[in-house]
Amino acid sequence: MRHRTRILKGMAVIEVTDLRKRYGDLTVLDGVSFTVEQGEIFGILGPNGAGKTTAVECVQGLRRPDGGTIRVLGLDPAEHRRTLCEQVGVQLQDTRLPDNLKVWEALDLYASFYPRPADWRQLLEQCGLHDRRDTRFGKLSGGQKQRLFIALALVGNPRVAFLDELTTGLDPQARRTTWALIEQIRTTGVTVVLVSHFMDEVEELCDRAAIVDRGRIVALDTPAGIVDAIDADHAMRFTLTAGDPADLAALPGVSRVTRTGDRVVVTGRGDFATTVTAALARHHMPVSDLRIDKRTLDDAFVALTGRPLDPQESRS
Repeated sequence: MRHRTRILKGMAVIEVTDLRKRYGDLTVLDGVSFTVEQGEIFGILGPNGAGKTTAVECVQGLRRPDGGTIRVLGLDPAEHRRTLCEQVGVQLQDTRLPDNLKVWEALDLYASFYPRPADWRQLLEQCGLHDRRDTRFGKLSGGQKQRLFIALALVGNPRVAFLDELTTGLDPQARRTTWALIEQIRTTGVTVVLVSHFMDEVEELCDRAAIVDRGRIVALDTPAGIVDAIDADHAMRFTLTAGDPADLAALPGVSRVTRTGDRVVVTGRGDFATTVTAALARHHMPVSDLRIDKRTLDDAFVALTGRPLDPQESRS
């Protein structure tokens, strides 16, 4: 995760408190609460069936919750949906356009829905679609379609943009291009809510993220903060040319030491790697090819939910 400059004004543009939603006997949302600050990229991460899409649809005013309160730009989306539609842009996961519709026609059409739309010609440039102006939707690549959907979400000059499963099905280069576009959007002051099931995407883009599982938020922090908060093993690996690493097992934080030939793997928790490194130096045990495995959101998700996130899951 690289450093990101947040454009925050100390104001919450989205406030969700004790959000609840049931379908018959099935509880989909069970007391979900979070805020989104002005100018940040906020991630909502979770597996299929977790409740993340239902939560976002309630915030957008597309579904009515059974309980709790929601405020978007100070308004209740259920009561003021028409007003908020002029200030909120949405890119839905299953967005489709007619194959014969040209790129410029789609933008011109969507711009006509708003009283003060952005200049869609400038959006063509911003989203890297100026050379596809006259291309029909059906002829666009996957990455180009996603960039068009982002442009459509921005054409109303929104203060908040919701982007749902933005890079599903894209190749690595198209994903990186789309990520760069999202960061560019944030620099204009637009608050972005990113719904995703890709851990690397959330780590790369989001200032803060909520992990949703079985209708509850099980973690809410910066991606790095979520990772740092888990009490889970990770490993350091090195080649040992002299000495016996067995004594390392007694060090604080170390849970296991394994050796295969000259290769040693020390597994532990907390800041055990610093303790192990100091012990190696103190006992004059020379090592090479030292590597400390980086803990990721994948590790945090498993620790928090007890299962890995299936990369094929995308709806909830």
